[in-house]
Amino acid sequence: MPDFENFIRIINRESTDKRALFELFLNKTLYEKLAGRPMPDEGKSVTLEKLKFLIDAFKNAGYDYATTFACNYQFQHDNHLVKQTISLNIGAVISDRRSFENYPWKDMVESEFSCLDEISDYLPGNMKLNIMSPGGVLENVIQLAGFDALCFMMYEDEQLFADLFDAVGKRLLEYYEIAARYDSVGILTVNDDWGFKTQTFFSVETMRKYVFPWHKKIVEAIHKQGKPALLHSCGNLAAVMDDIIDDMRFDAKHSFEDSIITIEDAYSLWGDRICLLGGIDVNFLISKPVEEIKKRCKAILSATCEKGGYMLGSGNSIPDYIPQEKYFAMISCIQE
Repeated sequence: MPDFENFIRIINRESTDKRALFELFLNKTLYEKLAGRPMPDEGKSVTLEKLKFLIDAFKNAGYDYATTFACNYQFQHDNHLVKQTISLNIGAVISDRRSFENYPWKDMVESEFSCLDEISDYLPGNMKLNIMSPGGVLENVIQLAGFDALCFMMYEDEQLFADLFDAVGKRLLEYYEIAARYDSVGILTVNDDWGFKTQTFFSVETMRKYVFPWHKKIVEAIHKQGKPALLHSCGNLAAVMDDIIDDMRFDAKHSFEDSIITIEDAYSLWGDRICLLGGIDVNFLISKPVEEIKKRCKAILSATCEKGGYMLGSGNSIPDYIPQEKYFAMISCIQE
């Protein structure tokens, strides 16, 4: 059975003899294998049947929570090209003040979060939901304006640049404020990619001026409800880790890539200040044999067992091109 109280102890970097798993999301084929039935044909929609399916899948894999969106809110992008990798310039719909004013900005409707209340009785034991958002502040701003155009906008129309961040930020803040109130919700993950392999998308000063203040407000809103705020963010964030820990005050950090920093080195640098999640590199899971995967997983678990503040999982997520036997080899290590 799920042990969410133990999960919280690990997030808080408290002493515990019991290990835990963390994954932001898996993939359709794996979900169906774990749940033992087909995924409800509802796309990204949040429905009771979809929530029940996700809860069963996460529980059967040994997680103490299930990740879901809180409602069906999305920022509208003109993105018709759907591929594994696309340009950060595709799908832009805001280029000037007129297109900004004409954009169909939607407000949050609290009644659309009702599934979070209705699902409470289905959660087994003390299992909780992990809420992620439909993209983060920076991700959505980039998608709305296009990365290259956004860089020019910062210098050519700084007020529009600022207004765009505010328009997205205040809506995501409200999203987390509403979701955090529900008893079924135990943790909330702010998912917002901030950088490349070498640096943040924008200068640290720009990130601090336009991006981080909204994240600080979101974390405060989550903490106000007595719940942990987790950050899932890709990129080289070494230059802003102090901001993440000391200013925004996230409780845990997820998404690590060996070519940027290994989870072992990250734990040595920051493990005494913030809980670290996952870190078994996706490419490592794809390319290495099962025994080597188990060896690394057992080593990181052993190295972190005394200080705590670590949960086992991938560096990012489990896409369908990771062989299932590699995934099961990884998660089996918390029982050994």
